[in-house]
Amino acid sequence: MKFPRPNLLVKNLVFTALLLAATVALYQLAARYTWQWDFTHSASNSLDSSSVEVLQQMPGEIKLTVYATGQDANLGDMHRLIRDFVAPYQRHKPDISLTFIDPVKQPDEARKESIQVNGEMVVKYGERSVHITMLNEQALTSALLSLAHSKNQLLMYLNGHGERKLEGMANHDLGEFGKKLQQNGFRLSRLNLTLAQDVPDNASLLIITQPQLDLLPGEVTKLLRYIARGGNLLWLLDAEPLHGLERLAEKLGLLLTPGIVIDPAAQEAGAPATWALAAGYPPHAVTQNFNLITVFPFARAIDWEENQEWHHTIVVEAAPRGWVSRSAPRGKPRFDKNHDVPGPATIALALQRDVNDREQRIVIVGSGSFLANAYSGNGGNIDLGVNIVNWLSNEENLITLQPRAVKDSAITLSKTQLTLISNGFVIALPLLLGLVGGVLWWRRRR
Repeated sequence: MKFPRPNLLVKNLVFTALLLAATVALYQLAARYTWQWDFTHSASNSLDSSSVEVLQQMPGEIKLTVYATGQDANLGDMHRLIRDFVAPYQRHKPDISLTFIDPVKQPDEARKESIQVNGEMVVKYGERSVHITMLNEQALTSALLSLAHSKNQLLMYLNGHGERKLEGMANHDLGEFGKKLQQNGFRLSRLNLTLAQDVPDNASLLIITQPQLDLLPGEVTKLLRYIARGGNLLWLLDAEPLHGLERLAEKLGLLLTPGIVIDPAAQEAGAPATWALAAGYPPHAVTQNFNLITVFPFARAIDWEENQEWHHTIVVEAAPRGWVSRSAPRGKPRFDKNHDVPGPATIALALQRDVNDREQRIVIVGSGSFLANAYSGNGGNIDLGVNIVNWLSNEENLITLQPRAVKDSAITLSKTQLTLISNGFVIALPLLLGLVGGVLWWRRRR
């Protein structure tokens, strides 16, 4: 019997030891660091950057409780599908817990949480929780975004003079915008200054839209007191008379040019020329990493007087090839150098100053229609509106693009296309393979 030479035995032992050490090291690296590639259509197995940003703003445990039966007649294994859906969130935030409760076997638990449908999820963060019934990235990230707000802030909007309502469903109202704000954790409340002694101190933000009736002098005085105290304000202006708010415009140093912004680029895109389009934005926290087109119907230009009290910053500038028309255009708009003001026009302006040991923030937008129900679905209008409110309420860390919508990746084929594909795989492909095999066999035999 021959034994390996001592030097060969040592080499084998060293090689085995190094192999074991490399295996253990790779295991430790794989356990500590995850690295993956998502080659699916629309990256369906990985999170959008906005979802990741929301998770980064949420220290502490997030509890997900799903009330679902084990099997569903249409979907199959519900628990496995939900685990796969939650897994990308858990990869970015390991302290997300997932618990399943069967509403059939534990009906008391389901009744206690007022569960309505099979598969409903309760998302809990801290002492707050929300319910979602559609399990997709947009729904879950929107729920997390609403819970990420550190405070349940109160937003008040002026009411009583025919203003647009943040909870109204009419075309001119701002109901869709208000619904998005509520989803993000804000509380909405109307404010009638003929009844209220002042703007309440617990209001984080006051929103003023275009009044249709004149405000009483006493109401305007209350608004000016709110501004003097350092209150934050979002003022949505239309190209209409101010109806008593002239004193507020004067207090803020605004110069409001009469007329409507005309944008030839909108007309070239198939929209009315009275819609001002914005695609690029000056540097500001509201528009950081914001690259969506926004639409401002019937906008008025905003100008201001420079002074040492307020710091002014342009948030949105539009119509670089357009102008401000003093009269409503009829037919194809044309620039009148004797009466019109050439673009670009400032559509949204931010004001800041230090007062009462805090920073006061105000945003004036020259188009209340851009957040109206009839127009808010255009481009990134609602996203920009939410960013403005987040900035005004000192929630800059939550200024982000809203979660992406679920993409439809289904392929729709006609009957003819299905016939061609099936015949190709069932008949044409086997015949082709048989022909190639026959030719190779014949050539080898010769």
